Amino acid sequence: MKSPGHTPRISKSQELLIPPTPCHATTNVMFLKTHKTASSTVLNIMFRFAERYNLTVALPADQQFHLGYPRTFVAQFVEGFKTIGQNYNIMCNHLRFNPLEVKRVMAANTFYFSILRNPIPLLESSYIYYKNNAPAFRNSKNVNEFLASPTKYYHPENYRENIYARNIMWFDFGYNNNAENDTQYTQAVLEEIEQNFHLILIADYFDESMILLKHTLCWDLDDVIYFKLNSRSQDTVQTLTPESEEQIKTWCSLDWKLYLHFNQSFWRRIEETIGLEVLEKEVDHLRARQKELMEICLSQQEAVRKDDIRNKALLPFQSGAANILGYNLKQDLDNRTLRTCLKMVMPELQYTSYLYAVQHPHKKRKDVEFPLLWTNLQESSVQLPVSN
Repeated sequence: MKSPGHTPRISKSQELLIPPTPCHATTNVMFLKTHKTASSTVLNIMFRFAERYNLTVALPADQQFHLGYPRTFVAQFVEGFKTIGQNYNIMCNHLRFNPLEVKRVMAANTFYFSILRNPIPLLESSYIYYKNNAPAFRNSKNVNEFLASPTKYYHPENYRENIYARNIMWFDFGYNNNAENDTQYTQAVLEEIEQNFHLILIADYFDESMILLKHTLCWDLDDVIYFKLNSRSQDTVQTLTPESEEQIKTWCSLDWKLYLHFNQSFWRRIEETIGLEVLEKEVDHLRARQKELMEICLSQQEAVRKDDIRNKALLPFQSGAANILGYNLKQDLDNRTLRTCLKMVMPELQYTSYLYAVQHPHKKRKDVEFPLLWTNLQESSVQLPVSN
């Protein structure tokens, strides 16, 4: 074993002679869009990437905005599957994962990834957002009352309506969210997810996740730049008691196991590939670029409440007791910059509706209108601007 003093050193000139490993951007990508995990922001990144490379997106058929969710996914939920077949590049709208059916739609060399979030803030977010959808939430006064006695409000026979109230991530991955927390069973599921997905990101470390995604897929920094979408105003956040936080770990024990397992593998992956030092530098670059684009695009340097959104075509879908925030664009932008900024702030339903009109011009448009700021739908370059 050599002593530390004898470590061979590479001079700067030698370093420059080592050619960088060439790589090509991965363009066949399936993103499993989980609920309340910053996944709407990822969907926007995916849609803009698809436009940049002129890729075909597996969009929900007819008037749908989800790929059959909460039903288990089948290929027929995708618009044009019968004629397009296994020739889609991107899939990222909500679906309940079913690997065999997804593989009928996506190319054999597709990269699969998803995102998880700490189940403690996730359940509070679900409670507010799905307050009117889930009977278990609707019948309780607040999130702490629900968590003090979940089985009082949550009835397994209503499981379809109550999916958001227990182990929602486990359900999104295609598994039974009311299953017993049996070690053998959960271990088998975790191993199956590892086989089906190349990468699992962590929403609680979103910027770090975007850098890892960029490196893994050989994308550019601008491909993973984002403005946070589908977030809500702070005044709708309910404070969890310490007892409630502990209860979530038990009540959503399957999600808790899922999160702990992949949070660990996430950081291991970073250490094995990028390293923490490079990660920190690249996160700084991402935030600086994001700030630059906010200054170029937005009249306020932050998201605004729904009542303050000037262009109502950019109003995000509102749900439950949440006040979902949106953005106001500057009013003096040139056409090209306007188009690009618009794509970055376009809410999920409007962007899905817009891409559907581009990809399926002969089909009836989806009911949600999108802001039409250009006459030719194809005239939609998504090259990000540079400040002067």
